[in-house]
Amino acid sequence: MGSIAMSTESSERVEEHAVEEHVVEEPVSEEHAPEEPTPEHATEATGSFEGAAENTLVGQPFPLEEDEIPESATQPEQSRSRLTKLARNHGLVFLVAILSFAAADTWSTLSGLMIADLLCVITAALAGISITTLAHEWFHYFGARFAKAHINIPTRQGLFVYLWDFGRNSPGQFLIMSIAGSIGGALAVILLWSTVPADTLGRAVLSSAAVASFIYSALIEWPVIRRVRSSGDPLAELSQISKPLLSRSLLIASVSGILLVILLMAWN
Repeated sequence: MGSIAMSTESSERVEEHAVEEHVVEEPVSEEHAPEEPTPEHATEATGSFEGAAENTLVGQPFPLEEDEIPESATQPEQSRSRLTKLARNHGLVFLVAILSFAAADTWSTLSGLMIADLLCVITAALAGISITTLAHEWFHYFGARFAKAHINIPTRQGLFVYLWDFGRNSPGQFLIMSIAGSIGGALAVILLWSTVPADTLGRAVLSSAAVASFIYSALIEWPVIRRVRSSGDPLAELSQISKPLLSRSLLIASVSGILLVILLMAWN
């Protein structure tokens, strides 16, 4: 039995070996062979590479962020859209400022709590400064439009409404724009003083903060206006505004506001 099994196993191995020897690798058919690029395809590939080389966006982030788009490349509709959005944001700031003061003033009057009085003073100062500053900046914009000046609406939303084009605008247009801002600040002060009586500490702070904001901008802009009338070079005169001047103007405006609060409270 053992010899028969060994012989049978040996015959099976011989047959397997014979089958392996007769296995021949099949030739690759022409249908599966890789196609050679035709001249037409080669031309298309070359054209695509040349187009990519001429594209200025190659190697740069895409798509561009809105803040990275130059103002000169935008459409008038986009500028109007940014201006509308900025007007809406500034309007919200105005409403928050005045409503916050109104709520704090009501709480202070009804409760008599010290914390309510403190909150009323803080909101009054912020409201007076915010309202006068917003009026100042928007009247700058209205003055620039009245003077038919060349301006750009910035892509970044902030305090300033526009960017002044010094190369295309005249000194006369600059003077009209600058004076209009002071007129707006003065109108905001008159509005607050005529509508809100300074019969409490918070209301006195509201009116005084508006005056302080007007004084601060006047100390910075009025010397520039005076120098531009003589030199006719707005950019050179604006470049003379330094940090010490800003700090000094802030100190004078703050002291003036505090003294005015004291005078109003003593008067009442």
